[in-house]
Amino acid sequence: MKYRTLGRTGIKVSPYGLGALMFATAIGNPDPGDSIRVIHKALDAGINLIDTADAYGDSEEIVGRALQGRRDNVVLATKVSRPMGGDPNQQGASRRWIMTAVENSLRRLRTDHIDLYQIHRPDPDTGIEETLSALTDLIRSGKVRAIGTSTTPAGDLIEAQWVAERRGLERFHTEQPPYSLLDRGIEREVLPVAQRYGMGTLVWGPLGQGLLTGRVRLGQANDLRRASLARHLTDERRLGAVERLIPLAEEAGLPMTHLAMAFAIAHPGVTSAIIGPRTMSHLDDLLAGLDVTLDDDLLDRIDEIVPPGTDVGALDQAYVPPALRSARLRRRPADERAAA
Repeated sequence: MKYRTLGRTGIKVSPYGLGALMFATAIGNPDPGDSIRVIHKALDAGINLIDTADAYGDSEEIVGRALQGRRDNVVLATKVSRPMGGDPNQQGASRRWIMTAVENSLRRLRTDHIDLYQIHRPDPDTGIEETLSALTDLIRSGKVRAIGTSTTPAGDLIEAQWVAERRGLERFHTEQPPYSLLDRGIEREVLPVAQRYGMGTLVWGPLGQGLLTGRVRLGQANDLRRASLARHLTDERRLGAVERLIPLAEEAGLPMTHLAMAFAIAHPGVTSAIIGPRTMSHLDDLLAGLDVTLDDDLLDRIDEIVPPGTDVGALDQAYVPPALRSARLRRRPADERAAA
């Protein structure tokens, strides 16, 4: 395994990170013992980054069990801010919630520190200075080693860097955006901003949230459990792009999964791509592609199908800013809309 430096933290991480969403029994692998075996095999293969979240059901608890006796060799990342119940204060990035949530995560993970603590989604209701102040205190207390964001717009990343500098606070060390053969929008601003500020980038969804596994084809039935629930898995624009990418993989003699993963880690702004295997066979397939390298000709042909800096459709889990979610934020009152 060739390890990469996570931004300017000095922490070395594997180009593949192990995402733990599918180890939650309610939404992923129903057998905790099997999930632990998958985690151990990933660690044995040289993957040293595990990424989970408090909102992933019982995922943190399973990861905590799996890391007993192996914690010191793992870069452990988790996240906060997604709702954890009906209480409106059990979510977001306020100091009040962060200080409570980190203790809960430490307990579930059976550890005394978190290597990378990330804000799962932007919180428009909380000032970034409030969030950075709380995270800075966690770093100074030793409970957290580094801090990051996830699915955050480039403008917000820049603002956070400026606030940290002006207020003498810890700055965000990483960003975790979506990135795949179909989702290249971050190449336009997010990745350049991350590189400019020395942030590590851990990309999620390198397999297009299931579209790039080879199991989902245009006009064909598939056995993915999420297919009936996720709109991006039935988006004909995305499916059409997949149909054009499949021949490239075949010509190169690669499974689609290997083409997708090799593409995701080829960008100089990407530190690690997070895989989300549910079973041992899923992990085995991905590990078989660790040594795949895409040449410039193949990357050029990919660019012709999905141009750099563009997304084909949209992921269901992509972050949508308040100004796009709420009509009242982008429309003047009716009596003020006319020019005269």
